[in-house]
Amino acid sequence: MKYGILSIAVASLLVFSGVSLAAEMPAAAKSKCLTCHALDRKVVGPSFMDISKKYKGDPDAVAKLVANITKGGTFGWKITSMPPRGMGANDAQIKAMAEYIAGLAK
Repeated sequence: MKYGILSIAVASLLVFSGVSLAAEMPAAAKSKCLTCHALDRKVVGPSFMDISKKYKGDPDAVAKLVANITKGGTFGWKITSMPPRGMGANDAQIKAMAEYIAGLAK
């Protein structure tokens, strides 16, 4: 019985932690980026968590992500190429998304 309650508690925490991460996601991601990316799984492009892990500890992560999102490309993922500016994001949306992604793996 104790293990059943513990399992439910742990599962609830995982669900709510995922919801809180999604709630903080910039509006641009919800309207543009989620077409090809997801928080924790590969869709067309890599997951936001995988991208964040790639840049973890890099003090220039946000600047690199802004540059990559702006110019588009594959960035060493060996998958389909992201178009420049994704789905037409503006500079403010790109910066917000880069900051969000960089902050995930901290």
